[in-house]
Amino acid sequence: MNKLNKKTIIYILIIIACIGIYMFFTKENDNIEEELMINNTQKDNTKENQENDENTKIVVYITGAIKNPGVYELEDEKRIADLIKEAGGVTEEADTNSINMAYKLEDEMKVYIPTKTEETVNIEETTETHIYTENNNQEKQEINTNSSKNQKININTASQTELETLPGIGPSTALKIIEYRKESGKFRNIEDIKNVKGIGTNKYEKIKELIKV
Repeated sequence: MNKLNKKTIIYILIIIACIGIYMFFTKENDNIEEELMINNTQKDNTKENQENDENTKIVVYITGAIKNPGVYELEDEKRIADLIKEAGGVTEEADTNSINMAYKLEDEMKVYIPTKTEETVNIEETTETHIYTENNNQEKQEINTNSSKNQKININTASQTELETLPGIGPSTALKIIEYRKESGKFRNIEDIKNVKGIGTNKYEKIKELIKV
């Protein structure tokens, strides 16, 4: 009887030991899998954050009466005031009254800061495709260097640089067109562009053959 009890106890102990070993390795595998899942999640989050950081950056160009004109990389949702601060501030000759400091910047945007002298003599801003000169009577003569006259500009999708290729449309007016689109929606027809401040009948007549919606 004692021998039978001893054998039974030994069998029970062996079974318990086997169960313990099984549970130990099972728990270890669970811990390894859990650790792998955590590491993969952390990697995914890091990659996602990096992608988000890249997507929230915009590149803008500022020129004119600014201390450090050039190209700047800023976070999305920044305003013209933030760009001016990044560029070291405006010069003493700058006319900030004609600039909407709260205007939200967009990628590839060009911002021009006019001078008080420009405002006084009402000289249009010089752009890449339009060069303005003055004769002895202080009358402006426009030399159009645009070689793609047959290509119409879509005023609903055009960037600031594209809008500036239109006759008489400088950086400030181009910004007003973009701002109008944001506040009022897309233009339903080309005549609606006359609703933008600074674009009257005379200016519309100059650009109507060059624009579309």
